[in-house]
Amino acid sequence: MNRDDVLQHYRDSGALLEGHFLLTSGLHSPVYMQSAKVLMHPQRAEALCKALAAKITAALGPNPVDIVCSPAMGGVVVGYELARQLGVPAIFTERVDGKFVLRRGFEIAPGARVLMAEDVVTTGKSSVECIECIAAHGGRTVAASCIVDRSDGAVDLGVPLFALCGFKVPAYRTDELPPEMQKLPAVKPGSRGLA
Repeated sequence: MNRDDVLQHYRDSGALLEGHFLLTSGLHSPVYMQSAKVLMHPQRAEALCKALAAKITAALGPNPVDIVCSPAMGGVVVGYELARQLGVPAIFTERVDGKFVLRRGFEIAPGARVLMAEDVVTTGKSSVECIECIAAHGGRTVAASCIVDRSDGAVDLGVPLFALCGFKVPAYRTDELPPEMQKLPAVKPGSRGLA
């Protein structure tokens, strides 16, 4: 599956949005990728994660991880489906008082090889926080993964990042907004915003 195939899944699902979006990172972007609209279709989630799992095992070899851990909410479906493809359990972190924690009885065995899985990586902040939570629970993150890397390879998570698609989209600080974006109200989509 190539970049165009991945982006077509987003277009066909109405998940590639254009306008003025306030990202979780606090940056503003003219494009937002609402992965939940893609992943709500099991056959799309399976196709995307099967291709991503194949990319990971091609690089790391068979049975590369013991468990997949994702940050909630965006990474939960991706993490589950990647774990299914890799034949390992899936768990997720949740924010409590602004910090990722494991809840629901989830545990990571000491020294377990962990794959951190996200839907979209932009700045990598949530990914790094999830990786820190994994380490705090005794896991060893051997790699990170995402369907779309909005940094197109520029983000450094401290571990290898396997992305199914790189898609560089501009992101601006509030004081750097281009004139056309200044005219539009900012919408905060996603799990920590509206809609």
